[in-house]
Parts: sequence; structure tokens; C-alpha cells
Amino acid sequence: MRRGIFCRGFPLSPTSVISESPSRVCGREWRRLSDTSSTDSLLHWHSDSAPEPIGSLQEHYYNLCKEKSKKINPFILHILQGVDEEIEQGLEGITLNVAGNNHLIPVERITGDDFWILSKVLEKNPYINGLDVRYNRLRDVGAYYAAKLLQKQYNLIYLNLMFNDIGPEGGDLIAKALYNVTLKYLRMTGNKIENEGGMSFAAMLQINSYLEKLDLGDCDLGMQSVIAFATVLTQNQKIKGINLNRPILYGEQEESTVHLSHMLKENHCLVELHMSKHDMRNGGIKQLCGALYLNNSLRYLDVSCNKITRDGMVFLADVLKSNTTLEVIDLSFNRIETAGAKYLSETLTSHNRSLKALSVVSNSIEGEGLVALSQSVKTNLTLSNIYIWGNTFDEATCVAYSELIQMGYLKPDNTDVEPYVVDGHVYLAEVSNGLKRHYYWTPTYGQACIHSANAGFNLVPATSKTGVQEDPSLGNWRMFGFVSQPTANENVVV
Repeated sequence: MRRGIFCRGFPLSPTSVISESPSRVCGREWRRLSDTSSTDSLLHWHSDSAPEPIGSLQEHYYNLCKEKSKKINPFILHILQGVDEEIEQGLEGITLNVAGNNHLIPVERITGDDFWILSKVLEKNPYINGLDVRYNRLRDVGAYYAAKLLQKQYNLIYLNLMFNDIGPEGGDLIAKALYNVTLKYLRMTGNKIENEGGMSFAAMLQINSYLEKLDLGDCDLGMQSVIAFATVLTQNQKIKGINLNRPILYGEQEESTVHLSHMLKENHCLVELHMSKHDMRNGGIKQLCGALYLNNSLRYLDVSCNKITRDGMVFLADVLKSNTTLEVIDLSFNRIETAGAKYLSETLTSHNRSLKALSVVSNSIEGEGLVALSQSVKTNLTLSNIYIWGNTFDEATCVAYSELIQMGYLKPDNTDVEPYVVDGHVYLAEVSNGLKRHYYWTPTYGQACIHSANAGFNLVPATSKTGVQEDPSLGNWRMFGFVSQPTANENVVV
């Protein structure tokens, strides 16, 4: 074994680092790979036997860098050393975490060339079925090699590429690679694939029969691609969760909401739908609620950061009287006010017994409305999670939620406020709990998979084995990464 030349995953001296080769090396490899078939069939591939032993990933990476005359990335070496130790312990189903926003160890963010070498190391590795490379610099070159990896790594079922400067061309490459692969969960969040890339993913969903969850939030999708997704999802019976947050929309007709509402009338498999920042108004929520009368599968609805007011709550409160499938509703950052909160409270108190979590963060609700919602929690034993921070707290509100927590109606982990007393008066402080607090980031200190901070994804898991519950994403999988010992309610933004 040559592992003796490493110390904690880093070369012992600067002389062991291979200097980067001229760009023509990568160019030759790009042309060589471009000549291969764009899609490899998986239908012939089945294996019920235990994985065969493989050599050290760290050593393989080091040798490939020497062979291809590429600079060694010490961050990748450090991560692969830990994975080797996990494999030696007999662990399988490992998610390789090489996120570029790790502040606990020195990070040299991964480029397209780095990912080329890493993808060759991971090809056909039976122990790794998740890869998290968020917040790096893959760009379209890295997207090309990610597409090739998807076609060769048959065990990969989770891939996180969020915020990697991938454009429309890279999005198109990844979408075409998904035509016939076994990936279950893909995160493209924050990559500006725009309308062109969105159309490619919509076309892919007409063919792909494996993908269960797709996140295209903040990808600058256009109206054309949103309509395409709505059309395709009337037929696709495999997708369980989709995120279409913040498309680039023009006009005042709420077309995206209208088309997705029509889709919900036809689709009876979708479990999770995110429609944040769709410029949705009361007319849009009315269309959506009309579809929910006919839909019997949707369990998680996210309509946060829209323009819904108290009038829209009339429609939502009415549909909740008969809908028995919705379990999580995110209304954060709208403007339902006290009247809207009272509409919801009446339904949750007297009729609905299926909703488990409700977020009304920053909705201009005053004390009377918040107290009404607290009565719903006391009466409705199914409603276990409620998030209210960012509204107007009076003393009655503070006392009501303090009593809920003290009497056991509301667990401290299931809300985003915590009572404290000063001079005999009760106040509420914010705590780092919510439906998806770690959607964009994970804490620098503490656990990355705290259920109380990501309650929505834990109450309604959209896939059978999504890897990292993000979602910070740590579901049933073993994830290899570097986080410190857990601390209570740490909330350090990365």
C-alpha cells in the first residue's frame, strides 16, 4: 500500500503536489469522451451479490492526478481518506460530501477539471450511492463529467449540484444523461439553467422512470418550461416531489399557478410541491384550492413568499374541511393577517384532523389571530408543528404559547419560539426550528440533519431513500462529512 506517503490525507511536502498540466490534456479527454455513446443502457445490469473489495480511493485519486498531470486538490484527498476508513469498517450506502462551503477545514473549491478526476475515482464504486458537491465551481465543464458519471455509476441515487454556476448547456447535458439512469434525487438549485435547461428536464421526465425528486428552485426557469413541467406531470407517475421555486415570470395572469393547478387535478402521485415566489395572489390560491378538492396524493404544499392575503385564506380554510391528505402547509412570508389566521383556526379546530404542520412566519398576524391558532393546537392533537415568528406578539400571545409548551400540547422542537420571563412578564424568543431552515445551508457547528430545523422534509419524506434530508438531506443513508460535536440550537450561517 502507498498510503504511507499521506498524513491526514495531505501530501507530506509541496514536492508531492503535481502541477497542473496544459489545458490540451483536458481538451483531448473532452473530445475522446464526446465520441462515446451519450446514453448507456442499464437494463442488462443487475447485481444481488455483496460489493467486491476495491482499492483505496485516496490512492486511486493520487495516481490518476499523476497519470493525467493534474494538480492534486488536498480537500478531495482529505475527504477520500475518511471515506476509505468508512469502507474499511464495512459501511455501505455512503454519501460523499465535498461541499465547497465547509468552514471547518481548508477548502479548495472543486473545478470542472477536479471533478473529471473525482468522477473517474467514483465510477462503479459499489459503496457510494450519494454525492454532494454543492457550492463549488463545476460550471458546464463539470456538468459534462457529472453527466458521464451518471451513466457509469449505477449505484448513485442522490446527486447535489446546487450553486455550481451551471448554465443552460450544462443543464441540457445532465438532463439528457438522466434518460435511462437510476438516480432518485437530483438537486440543481441555484444553477441558472434558464428556460432552455428547464425544457430539457421537462423532456427528460417524459422518459425517465426512476427519478423521484427533482429540485430546480432558483434556476431562472421561464414560463414556457413551467408550463412544460405542468404538462409532463399529468402523465409522469414516478415523481414524488418537485421544486419549481422562483421562476422568471412576466405578466399578472398567474399562468404558472393556473397550469400547475390543472396538473394537480390529473396527477395522483405527487407528494411534495414547492411554488415559492410564483407571484401568487388570491386568484391563484383559489385555483390551487379548487384542484386540491380533486387531488388525493399531495401532502406537502409550499406557497411561501407570495402575495396571498386574508381573502385567499377563505379558499384554503374551506378546502381543508374536506381534504384529508395535506399534512404540511408553508404560508411563510405572505400577508394573511389576523383575519386569515382566524379562518384557518376555525377549520383546524372544528374540521380538519390531517394537517400536522403549519408555518405562518412573517404574515402580519397580530395577537388575536395568533391566540386563535394556539387554541387550534390545543384542540387538534394532529397539529403538532406550528411556526409563528415574525408576527406581532402581545402579552396574551406570549402567555398562550408558553402554556402550550409547558402543558405538553406543543413540543419545544416543534415550534420556532421559546418562552422566557423578565420581571414577571412572559416573552417569546426565536429558536432555529422550522420546516426547511437548512434548505440553502447547513450549520457550521452541530448536526447537519436536525429534524426540528427541517420538520417538513421529515414529516413528509418524498422519496424512499433520498440521502440527505435537506432537505439538508440525511435520511436513511450514511453520509460522510466533517461536522463538529452537536451543540444545542446552534444557528451559524454558512
